Amino acid sequence: MTDQPSPPHQPDCLFCKIVSGDVPATIVRETDTTVAFRDINPHAPTHVLVIPRAHYPDAAALSAAEPAIAADVLREAGEVAAEEGIAETGYRIVFNTGSGAGQTVFHAHAHVLGGRGLQWPPG
Repeated sequence: MTDQPSPPHQPDCLFCKIVSGDVPATIVRETDTTVAFRDINPHAPTHVLVIPRAHYPDAAALSAAEPAIAADVLREAGEVAAEEGIAETGYRIVFNTGSGAGQTVFHAHAHVLGGRGLQWPPG
């Protein structure tokens, strides 16, 4: 972690509101640095989002500023897959970065998708 303080929560950010408890979510895991919760519009039988507690607009900004927290997000994605029973059959971790890639909430987050066949290439 850097010596710089974490960016503040953004008052208009949906995921910051989930972190603070102001917006309800079905939380499946929490750590000191991350929160994992079910996507409200799932695209697979298992669709969980893993987010850093601190606000970063996308995965690139998170990894540049806090590589250890980016690693925490990835580790937690793997833990979610194991707990959800999809680690053995396979799962996908997706970071959409920018509106052109489908990012709609500009708070870094990983989608953990599994429980069905995931074709390649996506999209």
